[in-house]
Amino acid sequence: MHLWQTVLVNKVEELRYLVLAAQREGSRALTDALRPLGVTPAQAEVLTVVRAATGPLSVREIGELLVCETGSPSRLVTNLITAGLLHGTRDVTDGRITRLSLTAAGRRTARQVLATEREFERHLSSDIPDDPALDVVVDFLRRFVADSPSGRALARRRVQEGDARGS
Repeated sequence: MHLWQTVLVNKVEELRYLVLAAQREGSRALTDALRPLGVTPAQAEVLTVVRAATGPLSVREIGELLVCETGSPSRLVTNLITAGLLHGTRDVTDGRITRLSLTAAGRRTARQVLATEREFERHLSSDIPDDPALDVVVDFLRRFVADSPSGRALARRRVQEGDARGS
């Protein structure tokens, strides 16, 4: 291996660990910020996904939009139903499917989650310089995760957000 290849490998390894460290630190900080609302970051993500939807969603549809959980979000959904934040109704065309929507308490909590996340993002953005390199990093990370369940979930959410803005 040439010296320049060793340097590149070391930078890639460092990037991998920096992303992991940033994710862990960000997750800890977001957990602390959401604690007063009584929800975890994963639960907050479910509330955000359901709030952004144009109608009630099935558990499968929620799962397709989540980054926090790559498997079935059944446990998350069940905990949110138990907490009184989600309500399930049987699908009118297929009684095997439960459609989930926010309760009144869920709508309030989802609004509080949105405000908390926006403040969290404002705080983070104060530490990020307005630099074109950020676009390069975001584009790289999008490509890196594009073929993963999380990457596909993020892409679906970007499309939904674009559809919502266009309405």
